[in-house]
Amino acid sequence: MRSIKKTLCCLLLVTLPLGIFVLCLWPLKPHPTVDVNYRISSISENLLKHKLWEPPEKYAYIPYKVKETVAGLLPKNNCRCDKEEPVLKLPFMGHIFPQTSVHQFQQVFNDAEQEVLKKRRQQEYQRFLERSHSPADALIIAKANSPLEYPTQGLQVRPLKTIMIPGLSSQAPPRNLYRVNLTATLGTFDVAAEVDQVTIEGVGQMHLSLSSSQVDNLNRQLQFVTYTNTVFNPNTADTVKFETDGHQAFFVIKIQHATIPKLYISEDQPGYNISALVTIVTKTFLRYDRLRELIASIRTFYPKVTIVIADDNNNPEKMEGPYIDQYFMPFGKGWFAGRNLAVSQATTKYLLWVDDDFIFTANTKIEKLVDVLEKTTLDLVGGAVREKTGFATTFRHQISVEQGGEEGDCLNIRMGHYHTVLDFPNCVVTDGVVNFFLARTDRVQRVGFDPRLSRVAHSEFFIDGLGMLHVGSCDHVSVDHASKIQLPWNKINGNTKMYKEFRYPKSSEASVRLRHGLFYLKNRFKCMIKN
Repeated sequence: MRSIKKTLCCLLLVTLPLGIFVLCLWPLKPHPTVDVNYRISSISENLLKHKLWEPPEKYAYIPYKVKETVAGLLPKNNCRCDKEEPVLKLPFMGHIFPQTSVHQFQQVFNDAEQEVLKKRRQQEYQRFLERSHSPADALIIAKANSPLEYPTQGLQVRPLKTIMIPGLSSQAPPRNLYRVNLTATLGTFDVAAEVDQVTIEGVGQMHLSLSSSQVDNLNRQLQFVTYTNTVFNPNTADTVKFETDGHQAFFVIKIQHATIPKLYISEDQPGYNISALVTIVTKTFLRYDRLRELIASIRTFYPKVTIVIADDNNNPEKMEGPYIDQYFMPFGKGWFAGRNLAVSQATTKYLLWVDDDFIFTANTKIEKLVDVLEKTTLDLVGGAVREKTGFATTFRHQISVEQGGEEGDCLNIRMGHYHTVLDFPNCVVTDGVVNFFLARTDRVQRVGFDPRLSRVAHSEFFIDGLGMLHVGSCDHVSVDHASKIQLPWNKINGNTKMYKEFRYPKSSEASVRLRHGLFYLKNRFKCMIKN
């Protein structure tokens, strides 16, 4: 009887802490499922496009006269690349003045190719627009509560170009004279047409004043007001003051170049052509035996996918075989420097990052990860790394930054994720994932890897990418991790010993000083909270 009680007590001592631990980790409520798929919507390439010459029925009776010199400056969405011929053709003109050249890019393809590639390009461009579009880009007009109507967001002009300002209106109560003023600091105002019975002052200047005894005429004139950026300073904005008697409002005009898309056109075929869509990238150091295992496992499942290797070994060995690009670096150049090199050589739409001691298996289905990125707005999606023990790691972390005043901000890193991805029940949205991930090549290249982090680093990439990368994690795609257990009968070679000395230095003080110094000086963090 005493032995039974003793057994029960031991069982309670073991299971009670374990139960408390599980309850602490168990989510208090289930994670929601959120739709991060592409929105199938008509996204206008010109948010300012509206029917200028077709007034509302209320103002249809008011006559106007077009100012061709101003109206001709407005965007028309039909640019042409035509060579301008000189007005006067004189001898030696070509030696005196620079010659204009025109290149029609579609001419590098034959007629049959043009039709096919144009269609693919349009499909890819539409995906780009859907992925890059933000609700903050939509044009919104504030109704007259003040009594001014004006655009509250979505107004954008190219540097040194002209746009129409939509949505300007005054709904003032009856009076003898109606007057409105517009004031800018980085551009000037004009009108694309002149309306009868409206007085205009300040044309071509930073301050424009409009007045009329008829409110309808004034509002019709406001529909023709243009803004021209005169100060070349891209990626900024002009705050315009719009005022009338006793009331004023402000709205912003963004000044920025158009976003140049970076499209990847692959062959049109059923399913995903992984060889054309994905480049596998890795960094190797003193582990050629592991690297050969990795390459052999990749070739078992993907014989034609390009593998890019960044190599900073002291005695370089050439990896033979087709579709292998190996780039040699100075000895011990470092982990993130190698990552930068490898990633910079990827030319496909996606890159798959793997460590040099990973092994592909039947569960390493790149197609499944490609499907997630093709159908959602995610930029990067991690898989799972399976250890020899059978345990799979996804390394999901939530990263956030709290403002901290003059001393710097606070970095918070917590284990976990935010929500499940709609249509992909095995995938969640998070901020950091394991060292096995598929990503949009251009997004990873934009974030980059700090080459000063030479030995121990991973989360630093996701911290630098916070706000730029939309990250997901899926546990239904995995890669195996080669065993790190050194069996007694296996002889430790010189490279293995040297690798451990580099990877696990006896004194980690210098590494900690470097990482914490970068957090403090580069990222302006004063502290980090991590679990």
